[in-house]
Amino acid sequence: MAVWDDVVGQERVHAQLAAAARDADARVTAEARRERPRDASKMTHAWLFTGPPGSGRSTAARAFAAALQCTSPDRALGGEPGCGFCDGCHTTLVGTHADVEVIRTDLLSIGVKDTRELVRRAQLSPAGGRWQVIILEDADRLTEGAGNVLLKAVEEPAPRTVWLLCAPSIEDVLPTIRSRCRHLTLRTPPVEAVADVLIRRDGIEPDVAMSAARATQGHIGRARRLATDERARARRATVLKMPLRVEDIGGCLKAAQELIDAAAEDANQVAEEVDVKETEDMKAALGASAGGRMPRGTAGAMKELEDRQKRRKTRSQRDSLDLALTDLTGFYRDVLALQMGSEVALANLDVRDALDRIARASTPEGTLRRIEAVVACRQALDSNVAPLLAVEAMAVALRAG
Repeated sequence: MAVWDDVVGQERVHAQLAAAARDADARVTAEARRERPRDASKMTHAWLFTGPPGSGRSTAARAFAAALQCTSPDRALGGEPGCGFCDGCHTTLVGTHADVEVIRTDLLSIGVKDTRELVRRAQLSPAGGRWQVIILEDADRLTEGAGNVLLKAVEEPAPRTVWLLCAPSIEDVLPTIRSRCRHLTLRTPPVEAVADVLIRRDGIEPDVAMSAARATQGHIGRARRLATDERARARRATVLKMPLRVEDIGGCLKAAQELIDAAAEDANQVAEEVDVKETEDMKAALGASAGGRMPRGTAGAMKELEDRQKRRKTRSQRDSLDLALTDLTGFYRDVLALQMGSEVALANLDVRDALDRIARASTPEGTLRRIEAVVACRQALDSNVAPLLAVEAMAVALRAG
């Protein structure tokens, strides 16, 4: 399986990256033979992948990194870099290649300290591979100070270092950084293409795969989770009942509280899976005694870990809320499609009765106002408004229509 097989519905991006990988391979091969490399105009040292959530930004970046590290002998016979089977491709895709660093954060931001360490790493020569590749999956979470630290490394890269930055949109990255990157825009993959990936790669039943892909409107990661995780399906079902429960103020406040509680429960489940092991590993590394007593001078390290876990939990809760609001937006989008007599495919066919009921009881103008209320809630959460207040205000606005 070639490394590009999981880059779903991105034919133009695939073609650009494959051409750049060929030029990069020709350059490395020429240097190894002490020949003068030809002009590799399609290859550059910094790339910026942008696109809506679920479009596969990080997947495309990983595939490109694997193609850059490809060592398949077929290349000498005219084969494309990125075979998917050689040691360079395999270790890159599974995350164990010594010269491919993947940076993602489960916190709200990436700070200066972490970025300086990344820049130091980028100055090193490849340990055994063909390129030193740095994949920054959350470039939009760089603080302003961290962005300024990164700028110097992107301006003056080491000869064999490639930066692959991923962000939702070009506006989420500092202008000084994005102006030094080659920009690739990914689109939302077609529903059919996402369903095909779930069937082919994850072995999911065709009906379940199509339903999940349709419900998430082409978001690959969410579709996989919805198809395989019972908790995700239960949470989505709860969210889609909200439009029917805001008939009075009491119902609005109760529905808002339940939405917040569900997000908190999601965050707690993530914390339970990670925090306990992380804490035990830290205690062991610091030399805790059998009774759990910590050595002197380790309180600061434990406090730093607790702060990090708290920030991670906050982000997890916000991500869960944002996912719920995305599902809610999709519900009202389907309502609007029914009201306007559009032939566009509905995303939430499993709750068709609720869609019909809301569509008959309201007007297209009211539905648009409800969508705007959901968008306003997301913006309020981004501005650090207390989650319960933001969701309560949204619920009341949904009732007013």
